Amino acid sequence: MTTDDSGRLARARVATRLPAQDLDRARRFYSERLGLEPVDERPGGLLYRCGAAEFQLFRSAGASPGTFTQRSWQVDDIEAVVAELKRRGVVFEDVELPAVYGGGRTEGGIVEVQGHYAGSGARADRGAWFRDSEGNLLAIGQPVF
Repeated sequence: MTTDDSGRLARARVATRLPAQDLDRARRFYSERLGLEPVDERPGGLLYRCGAAEFQLFRSAGASPGTFTQRSWQVDDIEAVVAELKRRGVVFEDVELPAVYGGGRTEGGIVEVQGHYAGSGARADRGAWFRDSEGNLLAIGQPVF
């Protein structure tokens, strides 16, 4: 590798992509349940922008395993966001954390996760998880300082 090649990934934009077996169904879910509209679309995909980040839904014959968090939003008031999403019909997961994350169960859809994310400066994060119409596991998080 030459010096011109070093750090290319560090300078690249990160693109999150989530599979959707039914792109029309996914679009309705993201619009009606999350209040998000695509900023660009192609026959095989939708592009969403939230703050300075963006993510794409793409038509896929494969299904998401939904066994890990695939996309998350960091918010300032998790209770308000969870309440709003519940009003829109989002169903939050009941989660029981392993001891490595401080243990605990969700209450009202929210649980505190100890020392989970490096570099945030937070001692913990409060989190809530839900699935989109395609089975992708999504999260809402709020740092606890």
